[in-house]
Amino acid sequence: NLQAEIQRIAKAIADQEVERNRAGHYPTLDAVAGYTVNNNQNFGTTQVDTRIASIGLELNLPIYQGGLTSSRVREAVANQEKARQDLENATREASLQARQAWLNVSSGVARVQALEQALTSSKAQLESTKLGLQVGVRTNLDVLNAEQQVLSARRDLAGARYAYLLSGLSLKAAVGSLGPADLAEIDRHLKPAAPQ
Repeated sequence: NLQAEIQRIAKAIADQEVERNRAGHYPTLDAVAGYTVNNNQNFGTTQVDTRIASIGLELNLPIYQGGLTSSRVREAVANQEKARQDLENATREASLQARQAWLNVSSGVARVQALEQALTSSKAQLESTKLGLQVGVRTNLDVLNAEQQVLSARRDLAGARYAYLLSGLSLKAAVGSLGPADLAEIDRHLKPAAPQ
């Protein structure tokens, strides 16, 4: 999951930040170098050009800085704990989203199958009602009601298919595998079908 991965990276950064702040207690050894040029210094009637070059090592041993380093370490540790909690929360949220999306996909399949069967039944009822109109036992109103049921069944089936496709996308997004090919496949399914 993308959010879980972001929080995982934030946790790694927080871990490194703790170590960086703890390093404020350690002595440091730096190499230093300098070069200075002074032209035209006047010493009475004589002008002198001077060049000074220096190289050396500088050891810094932090003895006490008023609690600054300790305070920074405590802050970094608190941020590390927050990052750990955020990672845990993101992982749980991703798991919950994946479970919900899986349940939606599973129930979506069953719903689509049930509505396909309902559409088949509505079509059979419409044909039966039309036949009943021809033999005189049904009225035009009965035929219109049967046609309305067929159209309602088609509408419900289209909605269920759409919800199923969205659930599939949600599942792939929850597990972090959603890609352009998945969207192209959905686009192919959403093209208008020939009227039946």
